[in-house]
Amino acid sequence: MSKTVLITGASTGIGRATAQLFQQQGWNVVATMRDLDRSTELANLPNVLCLRLDVTQVETIHTALDVAIAKFGTIDVIVNNAGYGLTGAFEACDLADIRGQFETNVFGLMEVTRAILPHFRLRQQGIVVNVSSIGGRLTFPLYSPYHATKWAVDGFSESLQYELRQFNIKVKIIEPGAIKTDFYSRSMTVAKKTGLSVYDAYINRTLPKMDRAGTEGSPPEVTARVIYRAATDGSWKLRYPAGGNATFLLGLRKLLPEAWFIGLIRRGMES
Repeated sequence: MSKTVLITGASTGIGRATAQLFQQQGWNVVATMRDLDRSTELANLPNVLCLRLDVTQVETIHTALDVAIAKFGTIDVIVNNAGYGLTGAFEACDLADIRGQFETNVFGLMEVTRAILPHFRLRQQGIVVNVSSIGGRLTFPLYSPYHATKWAVDGFSESLQYELRQFNIKVKIIEPGAIKTDFYSRSMTVAKKTGLSVYDAYINRTLPKMDRAGTEGSPPEVTARVIYRAATDGSWKLRYPAGGNATFLLGLRKLLPEAWFIGLIRRGMES
């Protein structure tokens, strides 16, 4: 019997590449997204069910899960991939910006996880794959709200694994580095505040270097393959670096004194 994966944020980038890979490997795929008008490419593939799911709207989460289970019988893996980046000077971010960042990247991920857990517990198995970032363990300039969400996802996932192990439910954290996706265009919001210009020189010097890292990063298929490995390797391994020099940067963060590492980031991003 084919296994089933449900993926959030599957219309583009990592989510779409992951849906395509699982489908190619013979899985049933529930590809969810906010706008089903973007589902044409995936919807034409065998054993792919495209459903509307907005992680900030709880009713769409439960509806999508119910429809998916009715269609395929079970869900074996959840991939929490939906997310976006809020960048810019923190002072320019209003409360609505920050709340929106957390609603999608943290609270939405938590709601999807909470909604699937009864199904996983009943079956005494399941895998929760949370797509975080190297930005869940190290930081770059002008990404403070985004990093706050990814550090939250990292802490949430690491803690959650303890209580779910008794039900044979595994938790995985995917840590992509710089990836060539629309994260650096459609999926990124730059905070602006009328009359606040004192950060402009710094932003103009720094943000293009972050954008260039995206254009030179790994293709989303690299992260998709890591997600597939996390979902199928049968291990209790928690963290999976995924492309974009993720392994190298996370290794440096672990080995170097904090001041040295931050100095390297400053020289690379600010100079």
